[in-house]
Amino acid sequence: MAARRSSNARAQRTRVEQERSRLHAARQELHARAVRRRVRDNAVAVVVGSLVVIGAVVSQVVHAEATAPAPSPSPSASTAPATPGPGVPTELPTPTGTPAG
Repeated sequence: MAARRSSNARAQRTRVEQERSRLHAARQELHARAVRRRVRDNAVAVVVGSLVVIGAVVSQVVHAEATAPAPSPSPSASTAPATPGPGVPTELPTPTGTPAG
């Protein structure tokens, strides 16, 4: 003969099931919050990283513009020697049509 459960055992089982359900819902909420936090943190990191890169580029451009103005060409006389020094040939040899050999 099967023994009937007492109402105390049924009540305890109901309490255990409710506690499990509550813990499960709490874990799901914790996981959902963690996912939202990671997404938010990643978005903040992308924005901050982009601002740092843009700031570095702007800083370099401003620095290059401020410290290195374009040189202005100034006319100067060329100082090419009129005659080559001793031992320097005055004419280059012209190639011949037949190879040496």
